[in-house]
Amino acid sequence: MGESENGSDGALSLVRNLAGSLVKGVSGAVASRVPPADLDERDPDYIRESLPGLWMLASFWFRAEVRALHNIPDEGGVLIVGNHSGGNMTPDTIVFTLAFNTYFGVERRFFQLAHNLVLSAPGLGFLRKYGTVAASQSNAHQALSSGAALLVYPGGDHEVHRPSWQSSRVDFADRKGFIRLALDEGVPIVPLVSIGGQETALFLSQGRGIARALGLDRPPLRLKVLPISIALPWILNIGDFAGHIPLPAKVTVQALRPIDLRAEFGEDPNVDEIYWEITTRMQEALDALAEERSLPVIG
Repeated sequence: MGESENGSDGALSLVRNLAGSLVKGVSGAVASRVPPADLDERDPDYIRESLPGLWMLASFWFRAEVRALHNIPDEGGVLIVGNHSGGNMTPDTIVFTLAFNTYFGVERRFFQLAHNLVLSAPGLGFLRKYGTVAASQSNAHQALSSGAALLVYPGGDHEVHRPSWQSSRVDFADRKGFIRLALDEGVPIVPLVSIGGQETALFLSQGRGIARALGLDRPPLRLKVLPISIALPWILNIGDFAGHIPLPAKVTVQALRPIDLRAEFGEDPNVDEIYWEITTRMQEALDALAEERSLPVIG
């Protein structure tokens, strides 16, 4: 019994050491590949040239429907706060970014915060031309202070990998930094809700315990989850690091009315109260979108 236990402990220790070495190597690679934020990397000409084809593809594959873009102010800094779906392929971001640039024009400054892994992944450097920058407080402040529209997803990797049966649930994991950001910059918040992204694969588990055990939740990776899903072409997809082929689920996105935090909640607003109010409004709107759907994927 003692030898068996020692053997098991040794094997477990070996696995942990190997996993730790792998994580350390990946972390170093990610840190070296993430570029410093440069808002000037956004390229209106590139967006203008690629927009028609990509928007046609998104409309065909996701039958994209984006509503009430008139709720987004025509000019000035604005913080667009969305619920997040679809794993690492994030169809909600693709659809909304294309729609925003079509509606407001490519000259309107618009940036999106993304996880370091997205910006460091091979082949995704073109996203910086669309205005995608690494998610950080400094980058967010820089974008808003420049008078741009900024898209953030407070739920991040926690929400984007939630189980598919929670498709119509807003889950920011009690993250309130976006509220302080809007207050500091004096910009309105426009809540954004979307549905359909969590039907582009069968998301089974966020894998939060596995991520902690492997140390993935520490910088620079900052991965709170190691998700498990059933997705094409891998069938069993662990981590979603290589992405997947999303099913052609109908994606619907809706912008809600802008919220001037100090006008609505006072000069010294309560962050918890604001968080509850915003997430409640978003959940009600998302519930309404869910009621319109008859079948998963089909919409």
